[in-house]
Amino acid sequence: MFTGIIEAIGTVASVTSVSGDLRLTIRTGALDLADVKLGDSIATNGVCLTVVALPGDGFVADVSRESLAHTRIGSWQAGTQVNLEKALLPTTRLGGHMVSGHVDGVGRISQRQADARSIRLTVEAPAELARYIAAKGSITVDGVSLTVNTLSDAGFTLNIVPHTAAETTLISSQPGQQVHLEVDMIARYLEQLVKAPDNTEKTPMDAAFLAQHGFWK
Repeated sequence: MFTGIIEAIGTVASVTSVSGDLRLTIRTGALDLADVKLGDSIATNGVCLTVVALPGDGFVADVSRESLAHTRIGSWQAGTQVNLEKALLPTTRLGGHMVSGHVDGVGRISQRQADARSIRLTVEAPAELARYIAAKGSITVDGVSLTVNTLSDAGFTLNIVPHTAAETTLISSQPGQQVHLEVDMIARYLEQLVKAPDNTEKTPMDAAFLAQHGFWK
């Protein structure tokens, strides 16, 4: 589990094909690896990767074909910058929101504009993710926990404040760029909980249903 609060920006050192999968070597820069051991998880642009080697200045991870099919890791090359976050501890402050590191889909930045000292981004999201995205709700973009400003038919808008821009790769984001998206896991689990089996009558998730189950007064 992660929080979406980026700890450092790393750089892809190498990408190697191994029997149809990929092996990545990531230089971690300012990320403190003193408490990282083999088998630990590090979110890399929002993708939960398992550490398989620690060469000293970073880590090595394998990427399966399943992960390659649902992310843009296949387009990474030496020099690609990535957002890094170590898995949270029980004592970690939850400054962002609960993030699993399991990417739900790939979006595309369609617009970037200045908004006072912030950067306003418009992101197009896959249609199948739209129902999980809510105005003023949380979403993870390339591993960064962000608040959705507004929704549109095509996607959503975000404000990247100066600190977030300076500490993440979002400072260099441009229209046309693809980004990893992970929706709020609470929305996904809530949908699954209220989904009835195909052979039973489906119950609408309205105010009466929420009140009955203690979510609405």
